[in-house]
Amino acid sequence: MKVGLIRHFKVTRGYPNKLVAGDELMKWVKEYDGSSVEETDIELHDIEWKRCFSSDLSRAKTTAEKAFHGKIIYTEDLREMAIIPLFRESIRLPLFLHLLMVRVAWLFNHPSQPESKKEVLERINKTLDNILESDEDVLIVGHGGIMIFMRKALRKRGFKGPKFRRPENAKLYIFEN
Repeated sequence: MKVGLIRHFKVTRGYPNKLVAGDELMKWVKEYDGSSVEETDIELHDIEWKRCFSSDLSRAKTTAEKAFHGKIIYTEDLREMAIIPLFRESIRLPLFLHLLMVRVAWLFNHPSQPESKKEVLERINKTLDNILESDEDVLIVGHGGIMIFMRKALRKRGFKGPKFRRPENAKLYIFEN
């Protein structure tokens, strides 16, 4: 069985070049989630993928529809972890610093974050249980952070595949058991 992981196409909404407050960060996240994408070709390595699961966010949907021409199952379980800034008031920081602080808060289960690391890992494993019920080759289209944890979960299940720190947009990563 093969599992193909694909990160969505590159989003056209760029990153802010200025310092942003927490409310501006949330506005940017909303714009990013609704942004169009830069479509490119996806190399599927001549594998006849039987099924496809995708995050239900538009950037992943567009990518899945380009990669797979059958019925696609969309699910919010393949969404990235939510971003909730630690500072909503007028403290202005570079975007990367906001995002770093949010991820650190998430890793340490800070109550500001809507979903703990344990809950995310449980969500990923439950989703993989459902996806892997069938022994058919399957594509999974999602987001970078989720793919990192999904890769680890697949390896724990005996799958072999490539290493990546930050998956590239629209690149297929193949795992086999």
